[in-house]
Amino acid sequence: MAGDGGRPRGEVVKPWVRQRCKILVVDDDASLAHTLRHFLEQEGYSVEVALSAAEALEIQATTADLVLALIDLLMPLSDGLTLMEQLRQSNPDLAVVIMTGFATIETAVESVKRGAEDYLTKPFDPDTVRKKVGRVMEIMELRARVAQLEANLHERYPPFESLVYVSPVVQRVVELARTAAESDASVLLLGETGTGKEMIARAIHGTSRRAAAAFVAVNCGALPRELIESELFGVRRGAFTGAYADAPGLFVTGHGGTVFLDEVGEMPKDAQVKLLRVLQEKELRPVGSAKSIPIDVRIIAATNRSLSELRSECLREDLYFRIATVVIEIPPLRARPEDILVLAQHFTRNLSERYDREIVLKRSAMELLLQHSFPGNVRELENLLEAVAALSRDDPQSVTDKDLARLLHTSSPPEVASRALDQPLVLDQLERMAIQRALRLTHGNRSKAASLLGISRDTLYRKLREMTPELDDSVFRPKKTAGVRQPDNG
Repeated sequence: MAGDGGRPRGEVVKPWVRQRCKILVVDDDASLAHTLRHFLEQEGYSVEVALSAAEALEIQATTADLVLALIDLLMPLSDGLTLMEQLRQSNPDLAVVIMTGFATIETAVESVKRGAEDYLTKPFDPDTVRKKVGRVMEIMELRARVAQLEANLHERYPPFESLVYVSPVVQRVVELARTAAESDASVLLLGETGTGKEMIARAIHGTSRRAAAAFVAVNCGALPRELIESELFGVRRGAFTGAYADAPGLFVTGHGGTVFLDEVGEMPKDAQVKLLRVLQEKELRPVGSAKSIPIDVRIIAATNRSLSELRSECLREDLYFRIATVVIEIPPLRARPEDILVLAQHFTRNLSERYDREIVLKRSAMELLLQHSFPGNVRELENLLEAVAALSRDDPQSVTDKDLARLLHTSSPPEVASRALDQPLVLDQLERMAIQRALRLTHGNRSKAASLLGISRDTLYRKLREMTPELDDSVFRPKKTAGVRQPDNG
C-alpha cells in the first residue's frame, strides 16, 4: 500500500471504533501486513498481525475482543476461507473480509457465500480499505445494538419460557395466555394480589405483534378521582387550574402498544363511561381539547376481585364485555403447592447472585414453607426469602425453619395446622410431584428438567434413583406417534 491517501475532510473516527474494535490482519506477506496494520492504527483501530493461520488461531485463543479479521485468501498450508471457519468456531460473531490479489466475480461470490462480509483487492487503495472496514464496523455496531435491544426487551417483557412453575394449573394459564397473545383481543386477568398478574400481562405483550411498542401499566386504584381522565387521556394547557402545559396522557404514551389497567374494578363509574367510548371509537379527546386523536392500543386489565363481584358491583356491564374478551384466572399459591419449592429455589438462586454468597434452603425451611398458606402469594414468598437473606451475613447461609418462623411470627399458624390435617403436604410427595411435572414439561429431558427445578443434573439423578422403583422417568417422555410431531409444552 502506497501511503494512506489522507483522510477526507470532515470524516472522523467514531469514539466506539477507537474504544471497542480490535482487528486481526492475517497475511504471510509481512511487509504488506504491517503496512496495513499501520494504516488501520492511524484510523483509530487496535490491530493484531498474524503471518500464518496457526499464528492467527493462537491470537484468537488469547484475545477476547476481536471484532474483524482481514484474511489473505491464499497462504501456505491454509486458505483464507478455511481459516475463517476455524476462527468462527470459537467466535461465531467475528466479521471477516477476504483479501486477494486475484479478485474475480467468482471469488467474491464464493467468499460471501461462505460467510465473509466483503473482500479487498490487492494492491490496496486507502479509501477503499477505509470505507469497507468502516462499513463492516458499522454493521457490527448495529448488530450489537439490536442484540442489546432484544436483551432489554426480554428483561422488560419476559417470555413465557422464563416463568417459573411446574403445576398443571399454571401450565393451563400459560397456554391460554400464549393463545391470547397471538391476537389483539382484550384480556381480563383475575387473581389475588401477588399472584403475578402483571408478569403474565408483560409476557402476553412481549409475545404479541406489539412487543416493540410501549407497555404502559396503570394502577386504576391509585389515580386521584379528579385527575383520572387527564392522566389517562391527556390534557391541554389551561384546561383547569394547574394545567400549565400539554400532557399526552397514558393512552397516547401507549399508542401502538399495550395499556395494562391494573385493579380496573377500582375505576370510578364516570371514568368508565369515557374509557368505554375510547375503546369503542378508537379515539380520545384530551381534557380541554376540541379535537379527537386516533388511538391504537391493546387492553389487558386485571383485578383481585371475584368475577361475580366485578360484574355486579364494580364495572358497567358494557365495559366488562369490552375488556373481558378473554378471561384468565391465575390461581393463588396455596392452590398449587408443587410450585412453592420451585419458586423458592428460583428466588434463593437470584438472591445468591445479588448478595454474592451462597444461600441454601434447609429441609426444615422447605417443610415450613409448604405449611404456610401464603395469603400474599408469590410476592410474599419472594419478600420473605429476601428478608431472610438481608438479615444474615453468613456465607454460605443456611436458611432454617427458625429463620422463617421469626419473620412469619409463628411456627405453626392455626389455619395451616388445620389444613395440614385435612390435606397433608409431605415434602417428599411435593418433590416427587415437582420432578414428575418438570419431566413432563421438558419431554423427559433431564438437563432441562433440572434447570427448571433450579437444581443440578447430579441432584436430579440422585433424587430419581431414590424414587426408584416408584418413579421411572421414562414414562414421562411423550409417546412417539408415526408422522406426528409432539407439541412442546414447556
